[in-house]
Amino acid sequence: MNPMNGMDRLSIRERPKELPVMYQSWLKLLFIHWRANPELLRPHLPEGLEIDLFDGSAWIGITPFALKNLRPTFAPPVPWLSNFHEINLRTYVHYQGVPGIWFFSLDADRALAVFGARSVYHLPYRHAAMVMRADKESIFYSSRRLSHPLAEFKATWMPGPVLGVAALDTLEFFLVERYCLYSFYEEKLYRARIWHQPWNLQRAQLTDMQTTMLEAHGLQTAGGKPLLHYSGAQHVAVWALKPV
Repeated sequence: MNPMNGMDRLSIRERPKELPVMYQSWLKLLFIHWRANPELLRPHLPEGLEIDLFDGSAWIGITPFALKNLRPTFAPPVPWLSNFHEINLRTYVHYQGVPGIWFFSLDADRALAVFGARSVYHLPYRHAAMVMRADKESIFYSSRRLSHPLAEFKATWMPGPVLGVAALDTLEFFLVERYCLYSFYEEKLYRARIWHQPWNLQRAQLTDMQTTMLEAHGLQTAGGKPLLHYSGAQHVAVWALKPV
């Protein structure tokens, strides 16, 4: 596995020069991360992708959030399509010096959005029944996938003190500052760029969590309590998928 350096991680943060194909906002997002054995993750990834490591460990993450105002670059949001909930199961990879995200699954509660993302970005989206409730102190989130492999997630968390923007070479930077995704379709590897401002992070505290998402995909962590980060809002531009 080739090590990544700071310049590799900073260069991918530059905004692409061409116009994006869409915009969207991510709200009330919780990052839930566990260490993982890279040798156990390797069989779940396509050839060509290398597992990105921090201090010798791979990482698996679950990220629940609300997605708002999804729209093409030259069109307004459509209320019945542009707003929905999403939760993804992910790890971190790189390809020829470009770090990014590999998704094991992405669940959303808007069937048309699921169909579109699967068709255009070749991502493993699945339809799910979801609920998100927020009050002044805590956020409740539940997801129940409606197709196989069945998986559920239910958690309540409380946002905590502000941490701010993660510094380069920290674990927080490694986990959240990711500006492209990879997908695999018909024996070809693809990449799509995204761009947003650096994450403004907060600490978070779980008061309850139950999930079968990892087990549904044959994944396991190194155990222990997860590392938590929260962000209230992120506004994102997304570019077209391209072969690499």
